[in-house]
Amino acid sequence: MSTIQTTATIARIGRITGIAVLIVAAMVALGPLLWTVTTSLRTPAEAFSNPPEWIPLHPDFSNYSAVFDRIPIGRFFVNSVIVTGLIVVGQTITCTLSGYAFAMVSFPGRSVIFGIFLATMMVPLQTIIIPVFVIIRYLGLSDSPMSLVVSALGSAFGTFLMRQYFMQMPKELGEAARIDGAGHFQTFLLIYAKMAGPAIATLAILNFSGFWAEFYRPLIFLQTQDNFTLPLGLVGLQGNLGTGSISVVLAGVVLAILPSVVLFIVAQRYFISGITAGASR
Repeated sequence: MSTIQTTATIARIGRITGIAVLIVAAMVALGPLLWTVTTSLRTPAEAFSNPPEWIPLHPDFSNYSAVFDRIPIGRFFVNSVIVTGLIVVGQTITCTLSGYAFAMVSFPGRSVIFGIFLATMMVPLQTIIIPVFVIIRYLGLSDSPMSLVVSALGSAFGTFLMRQYFMQMPKELGEAARIDGAGHFQTFLLIYAKMAGPAIATLAILNFSGFWAEFYRPLIFLQTQDNFTLPLGLVGLQGNLGTGSISVVLAGVVLAILPSVVLFIVAQRYFISGITAGASR
């Protein structure tokens, strides 16, 4: 066998192995989701059958109607849309501006400040939740959806993502704009922001997925049921002491994750483009 044939064979084996690994990884990742969907279509008695039936022979869609009967899921959905939408818009603005500043604007201590900013990513939310709660109460936002928005307007990860993307852009464009009399904000708005579409879309998708499914902060900040977001409101499906139907609970979970799935399917091209571009440096 010639060297060319040997190389081609090795490359073919590598591709097959890679595809096999990806298939296994996809099955592991999609397994819990598939089980969630199928269990939401079973009766409570069938939910714990052993061995489990991955495909229910007699789908029971009454579990989904039971979700609307047991909790005001429409109200929770609206609250989640408002909170998540405001956070996505707020973080997109703040992270894009700060990422541009760290990448394109020279000022004293830029590297040190950015390093300190990134260090905050290593601080768990649980360690600072009490000071944040005290500040929220001082601002008069206790038990309000706005408490979730105000406390999440900044993001070290989002700033890092946008900075990495802006650092790949040619600085000559900004220099030419400033020669023509444009300031930093005009240069950002008219040139760089338009070129950062994939990164902005990636940031928006990540923020939507993360904050749409957030449970910890709503659990701490919200007390009134009318202000609950969707993940917190779904707890009501468990019933007293967890005696609720697992099938109904998972039907609520399926309804809750649908917006994230639809968003990713629609915007996956921008998401992949933004992630790969931001990881090149």
